[in-house]
Amino acid sequence: MKQLIIIGASGHGKVIADIALKNQYDIVGFLDDNDKLTEIIGYPVLGMTKEIDRYKDDCEFVIAIGSNSIRERIANSFNVKWATLIHPSAVTGLNVQISEGTVIMANAVINPDSRIGRHCIINTGAVIEHDNIVDDFSHVSPNATLAGTVHIGKRVHIGAGAVVRNNLSICDNCVIGAGGAVVKDITEEGTYVGVPVRRLR
Repeated sequence: MKQLIIIGASGHGKVIADIALKNQYDIVGFLDDNDKLTEIIGYPVLGMTKEIDRYKDDCEFVIAIGSNSIRERIANSFNVKWATLIHPSAVTGLNVQISEGTVIMANAVINPDSRIGRHCIINTGAVIEHDNIVDDFSHVSPNATLAGTVHIGKRVHIGAGAVVRNNLSICDNCVIGAGGAVVKDITEEGTYVGVPVRRLR
């Protein structure tokens, strides 16, 4: 059985632990930079993130941290084997590519010829339609929908229930607020909210 250490002892970490168990991983424990934590859902907190190298010869790792920039920093700081986790209830279509470190959660749908980058989160019930590109370190939140042929850049956060119309692009480093509707390309980084979304000043 493959051994796994989860980086981030939080609620998000609990969800990822559940997916890992469903993928027949043996969870060794968690790493977290809160030194007051000793256990989570019955698993030990083994130490801080900087202690990854102690376990890299025996374990795979996954980053259970919602912040896109922190996931990127950790992923680029350590040369380890990153696990890719897909919940058994998720649906992935023909020719879907999912890169290392990414987690696909329960009831998510990724339709044909879509490409998901490194260390992304495709959260519960999210819909990624055909021919999408989701670049590295991005997060598509619960029940958000990307229609066909959408390209979202790096470190983009699509909020819960947000919708992106087909054939659009969103540049790097954007946040789309919960329930927002994206109806035209976004070419300037920032936070966008509303229906349709507008950039917060």
